[in-house]
Amino acid sequence: MLDHCSTYSVVDEGLRTAGICLAVDYGARHDPERHGGMAHVLEHLLMSYPLVGADSLAEYVERLGGRTNAETGLEHMLFHAQVLAEDTEEVLGLLLDAVGRPRHDAAVLESERTVVVQELAAAAADPVDTVQDAFLADLFPGHALGRPVGGTLPEVEALGLSDISDGHRDVFLSSRSALVVVAPFTPASLLPGTPNGARPAVNLRPRPAVAPGKVAPRAPRWADDFSWVSIGARSAPAGAPGRHCFQILAELFGSSAASPLYRTLRGEKGLAYSFQAWDRGYTEAGAWRVLVGADTGKGEEVIEVVTRALMAMAEHGPTSVDLETARRQARSAMLFGTESPLEHAQLLARQRVKDPGWTVEVEEKALQDVTAEDVAAAAARILDGLVVTVRPEAS
Repeated sequence: MLDHCSTYSVVDEGLRTAGICLAVDYGARHDPERHGGMAHVLEHLLMSYPLVGADSLAEYVERLGGRTNAETGLEHMLFHAQVLAEDTEEVLGLLLDAVGRPRHDAAVLESERTVVVQELAAAAADPVDTVQDAFLADLFPGHALGRPVGGTLPEVEALGLSDISDGHRDVFLSSRSALVVVAPFTPASLLPGTPNGARPAVNLRPRPAVAPGKVAPRAPRWADDFSWVSIGARSAPAGAPGRHCFQILAELFGSSAASPLYRTLRGEKGLAYSFQAWDRGYTEAGAWRVLVGADTGKGEEVIEVVTRALMAMAEHGPTSVDLETARRQARSAMLFGTESPLEHAQLLARQRVKDPGWTVEVEEKALQDVTAEDVAAAAARILDGLVVTVRPEAS
């Protein structure tokens, strides 16, 4: 089973369904050299391997009327399900069995490898996907944070069953994990005194951080086509004091009709219908970016508008109205998720696998404490290391 798992139960007696989420502190950046894509393939397999006397976890849960899925990121994996309340105990046990004691099967590996290869092909054909991988590669050149989550086609095709089995045993099971159940009751298997019950946060030595090298920005090579433009820079690492200013800055540059960038980019200039902004914190650094869809010949103007908006934000900061709006948007995005048992479980698991002391209340206060001066400093930092990535790109 998982060697270093902390467990959390959130009881809401008004619920009729339950959300279950297991977060594991193992992602694509932790894949061994030459085995890129292993975490992603392992995620597929753990959901697809047959259970003892049953179908795969995914099929079994859906036969119960539930929903289940998994995802792999750069630094974590999530396995989650939403089920009827009466099925909570059974599905929780099956999920832990599926991820902790898999029955490795070569036929399932070949089947899921085909699915993953199709995923990679679909992503390679979609500039919205390729620009995000390319942006991280430009932002973290030669670093694990710049690796594509799904790996490359040659890497995925080279993975053998022994690679998967070794990776599961040596890396996956030994990683820190957090299990969260949001339900109308605490499952019996999580009660104090049971094997999975009330496990405290695990104090593991963190994996060694590897400082990213220097960024070498390059001029975009525009294709004669609609383009996706990613404009951003490194931000503060996960857990760094004061990093919430980058989240607020992302709200100020997001696609909400209340954002200053929306007013300029879409309202005044009519340059973009589709755009968004977000920030992600990783171990060594964060990644802040604005992603904009630009019509043919409009890309340079889009870059100029975003850059000028960052310059204005760095010089003057947001207005009091815009700052309060951004704070409320960041807060509501988090709180809306707590209204769904599945999203609530995902939120808590994702955060507590990194920071066992994380709470919604502490996060709310950190967002509310961000000042206009903090946002101005964040904008200046983004400007100082600005990277622009475009896809499709002229050959």
